[in-house]
Amino acid sequence: MGRTSNRSFLHVRRPWLRVLGAALLVVLALPGVARADAVTQWNINASRAIFAGAPNANVSALGFAMVQGAVYDAVNGIDGGYQPYLVRPAANPWDSKDAAVAAAAYRVLAAVIPASQPATLADLAAQYEAALAAVPEGTPFERGAKAGGIAAGEEAAAAMLTARANDGRNPSTPFPFVFGSTAGAWRVSFPLTQPETTAWVGNVTTFLVPSAEMLRTDGPNPLTSAEYAEEFNEVKALGSLTSTARTDDQTKAAIFWQTQPLGLYSGLMRSLSSRFALTPAENARMFAMVSLAAADAAIGCWNDKYYWNFWRPLDAIRLGESDGNPATQGDANWRPLFDPATATIPPLTTPNFPDHPSGHSCLSSAILHTMQEFFGTDRIEFHLVSNRFPGTSAQTRHYARFSHALKEVIDARVWGGIHFRTADTQGAVLGKKVAHWERQHFFQPTD
Repeated sequence: MGRTSNRSFLHVRRPWLRVLGAALLVVLALPGVARADAVTQWNINASRAIFAGAPNANVSALGFAMVQGAVYDAVNGIDGGYQPYLVRPAANPWDSKDAAVAAAAYRVLAAVIPASQPATLADLAAQYEAALAAVPEGTPFERGAKAGGIAAGEEAAAAMLTARANDGRNPSTPFPFVFGSTAGAWRVSFPLTQPETTAWVGNVTTFLVPSAEMLRTDGPNPLTSAEYAEEFNEVKALGSLTSTARTDDQTKAAIFWQTQPLGLYSGLMRSLSSRFALTPAENARMFAMVSLAAADAAIGCWNDKYYWNFWRPLDAIRLGESDGNPATQGDANWRPLFDPATATIPPLTTPNFPDHPSGHSCLSSAILHTMQEFFGTDRIEFHLVSNRFPGTSAQTRHYARFSHALKEVIDARVWGGIHFRTADTQGAVLGKKVAHWERQHFFQPTD
């Protein structure tokens, strides 16, 4: 699929925004009244269902990609204007987009939510029936609008489920972990005693890019290099549980970002949808672009993690005397900010998978670069709400640009003591590659 245009949402759909300029973007970015349509409502429904059972951000990213990709194809089949992701369902322009969204989202969710979650599945079925009950059958001119929308949604969902059959999700064979005991080799870090259960994400078939291997990063710095020593000493000083170099705001930022990325950014997308008064078709495209990019970033990131299999700062600093670098000094008692002693809910720990690259940086970069592409600008003021610090001002952080949020993500992983900076910066490069590939090959306007 060749690239036909690099025009953004602002330029294609809303040319008047370009005329009014950047000042208008700031006005539109101010908090507005929430305005839900079928796309945003089913994103909320999907969020509740997926988060109820997904063990981490990577598995949830796969589910969101499938749901939002199907929703986009269903709506685009009716509305037109853009290339389909997988299929353009047979539909009439007057078919109900609300029915199409509900059918596409529900059919995918009903297939990906495990049978071990009967309450979640029952809630989804009730939401689906209520959504369809609210859709009129259609005027005499629009005869069959409801049925046509349902058919479009079911066709899009079927195409997605067929495309993702046998794609490597939830494999029956154990993941082949390689635990190391030598300097630089990853091992499960205290206080955790077992590796993650979803390392298989790195072997799942990608949604956008040809393969996860094409996203391979340059890798960690050599242990004996000056660059490694510099980053070792940075995270040792700034990421320590008892750091006196880290500011109070840096501590809050580090903890703020240790939350579900898809939860943070789904809320942001719904907020921006309301502020910019996006149509259902625009919402469907934005949610699909972001969700598919996030899924490929997760797949590529986890494939890269177990390729490099590099140790975390916790082990690197405690075993610093073994790395062969005279500029690093080990500390057998060093603990990161992300330690149960920090006393947050849920508790903070060093994650039980390799350091390089940073998963949050991979996903955040893919998502934020995709949002830059969709809106045609980096300069949009917004805020994010984390599930940390509930009921306090620290629960919300404000940003003037998408890139400012990404920069803070990169820094925050160092401040938390769980990543070397190279893991963060190269993760951001990986995510940006996914966003650029998507821009060049998918979701292009049709003539």
